[in-house]
Amino acid sequence: MPKELYQNICDKVRFSKLYEKYAQGLSDLLYYKYGAHLNTSDKVQDAFIKMWENCQKVLPETAKSYLYTVANNMMLNEVKHQKVVLNYTKVKPKDYTNETPEFLMRKEQFLECYEKVLSSLKPEQREAFVLSKIEGKTHKEIAEMIGVTKKVVEHRIYAAFATLTEKLEDFKLK
Repeated sequence: MPKELYQNICDKVRFSKLYEKYAQGLSDLLYYKYGAHLNTSDKVQDAFIKMWENCQKVLPETAKSYLYTVANNMMLNEVKHQKVVLNYTKVKPKDYTNETPEFLMRKEQFLECYEKVLSSLKPEQREAFVLSKIEGKTHKEIAEMIGVTKKVVEHRIYAAFATLTEKLEDFKLK
């Protein structure tokens, strides 16, 4: 048996010859085994990329075996992934809630009252309250935005809270 000149396949010319020699056959084999729906040519490309990344470890005489094993494993992983996707599509989304119709009705009524009371606040109170509680701004940020002191902003927010708790019986501070 003649001694190999190369110990690995990192030479570009040698690698391209391996590609020309094995790519079509590997693609045909994967197509035959797994069909067209799993895009076998991508897996062949990925197998060659993986072989190039590990070219120091792959001997020329084991290159074909390496390619076929890597490509087959990639296809098996893709099949497993497709099974997971299929099982996930079979699961129907939850189209019900544990909330009673009475709760849903009270929630709607509360939101209507809340919006009505919020709109009845003084504009400066409403602005400070909305910026603080809905948009999550700090008192200091709000003061800088509207051009007043931090104490004025706090007073407006607390005044809005007082009005909301007075006019909404179910309103709770958080």
